[in-house]
Amino acid sequence: MKLEANWSYPTAIRFGAGRIAELPQACADAGIEKPLLVTDRGLADLPITARALDILEAAGLGRALFADVDPNPNEINLAAGIEAFRAGGHDGVVAFGGGSGLDLGKMVAFMAGQTRPVWDFEDVGDWWTRADASAIAPNVAVPTTAGTGSEVGRASVITNAATHEKKIIFHPKVLPSVVIADAELTVGMPPAITAGTGMDAFAHCLEAYCSPHYHPMSQGIALEGMRLVKQYLPRAYATPDDLEARAHMMSAAMMGATAFQKGLGAIHALSHPIGALYNTHHGTTNAVVMQAVLRFNRPAVEDRLAEAAAYLGIDGGFDGFYAFVGELNAALGIPKNLAAMGIGEPDIDRIVASALIDPSRGGNPVVLTEENTRALVMELAGAA
Repeated sequence: MKLEANWSYPTAIRFGAGRIAELPQACADAGIEKPLLVTDRGLADLPITARALDILEAAGLGRALFADVDPNPNEINLAAGIEAFRAGGHDGVVAFGGGSGLDLGKMVAFMAGQTRPVWDFEDVGDWWTRADASAIAPNVAVPTTAGTGSEVGRASVITNAATHEKKIIFHPKVLPSVVIADAELTVGMPPAITAGTGMDAFAHCLEAYCSPHYHPMSQGIALEGMRLVKQYLPRAYATPDDLEARAHMMSAAMMGATAFQKGLGAIHALSHPIGALYNTHHGTTNAVVMQAVLRFNRPAVEDRLAEAAAYLGIDGGFDGFYAFVGELNAALGIPKNLAAMGIGEPDIDRIVASALIDPSRGGNPVVLTEENTRALVMELAGAA
């Protein structure tokens, strides 16, 4: 079966190997005539980025690049990106890369025409209505990893550089106008990034599936997303040029980000502050905390995950599912705990305080309290 299609859910998606060649038409569809390509420093000098810029330039769209983007992008990166956008007279953004490039690119397009600070648009209540929707520039998203699914998201995660807190910035018009999902762009990912981003996709699906909120459409998407990760992430990790595995992982990433409209949970509530404080890779951090959160949530999710295990072809109900996660982490070289990630003495007080105000906490099937969250963090730190 040829893995190529045009989808319109949740936005226009051009899915298939080699479709980066369609970037000029994607810009035209989005109404962009002078794009700024936003990516991270690690991708700036790589051939896949040069090819994207070549394609834009050949179509008369220029080759403007902004790459001053940290692995956990912050408001300082954002301000510099907005300055580049305005100085260049751009009318839209090509958000190119993994989660950092996509999130920052989307925010440049969102914030370039706003007058209020970015923190005024945090995903709290109806704060998104504060934005001047008419001043939001369009963006086209081109993922080069298969994990965050930010290419189909209506929000970005931005770290406050002063407080070391990750904030979710939301607006419906942050959703990219067009996505180009070309598996060839992911072939060059290092194994550790393939593993971490793949486990990010799995975490999105897992937490959406376990969320107690009612959203049966997301429930089904999350379940199938987990199946795709189970089947194809080990292949993508072991054989980097396996385009079939890479393509299915790109689907799983988009499915996870679509499914978590239903909610996330303690995995993300913990990984956000850990990543903000210690600059760890988000997906890898999700994987490190995953089994501890599964134990924590077991009373509320045991039956549900037994059903998922049956669908995924895993014997043993919840225990089998839990063991599978551990085995997958081990096979992918995921660190076993925070210490193995290089965090020897984590600031437990700050992690707990941040987790308890993180928007993701609201989707956890067990209510997070100061007491049980502290116990969970201490367990992760090896101090329990």
